[in-house]
Amino acid sequence: MPVLAVGGVELTYDVVGDGDLVVLVMGTGAKGNVWTLHQVPALVGAGYRVATFDARGISPAPRPAGDAFPRMTIDDLVDDVAQLIEHLGGPAHVVGTSLGARVVQELALSRPELVRRAVAMAAHGRLDEVNRRLSAGERELFDSSVELPAEYRAALDAILYLSPATLRDPANARHWLAVLAFSAGPMGPGERGQREVSAQLENRLAAYGAITTPLLAIGFADDRRIPPFLGREVADAVPGAQYVEIPDAGHFGYLEQPETVNQVIIDFLAGQS
Repeated sequence: MPVLAVGGVELTYDVVGDGDLVVLVMGTGAKGNVWTLHQVPALVGAGYRVATFDARGISPAPRPAGDAFPRMTIDDLVDDVAQLIEHLGGPAHVVGTSLGARVVQELALSRPELVRRAVAMAAHGRLDEVNRRLSAGERELFDSSVELPAEYRAALDAILYLSPATLRDPANARHWLAVLAFSAGPMGPGERGQREVSAQLENRLAAYGAITTPLLAIGFADDRRIPPFLGREVADAVPGAQYVEIPDAGHFGYLEQPETVNQVIIDFLAGQS
């Protein structure tokens, strides 16, 4: 994969397809290739050139000397995406989820000349108290070197990230639990650094009133990590923004309901909604 040097780190990225550029921004702790299962093929099929990347902390990097995890800010993550867009010949449509949604929103605010249209899935301009305490506990597990058993963590992740509709069928639940257990390794230092970014996030709803980029906030109806009312708040704060709520979808709604999510995104990017 190509590598882009930005702000003292190297970001690995990939670009496929032809047409207007779409940059996909993943959430906390996840690699950019998560998008390749459903979103990249759909967007390429719709005539877009699609860029995915491993964000700061996720791209391979040496561990900082004398530091438990790499230090970064939301501004660092936003600037990384801005430089990637410039490198690839923007402006671009930008789509993000979870922490990636926050990056997209801040990019639309600070660098509107780089963003044609913005899509924020699991959008939020603030974090609710339950999520703040949950995130604090996850950071404490890392800092205390506590590692949960893989099967137990998989069950917790299923509850936190998936819709009850997804887990209702026993065979489907077993499939997802197997996938989550396979990927349930210990939190790495890069993910810990990204989670520290989330801990520092302020309430930005008032600031988002200055966003002029067309923006779509997507909420997932059964999302326990970023409840959909937080996405509606973003849409209400941004002048002219739209809000769509996807039923039977949790925090991983783009994986649970990919056809619905992809069509909503493609219609919005084409100016059809």
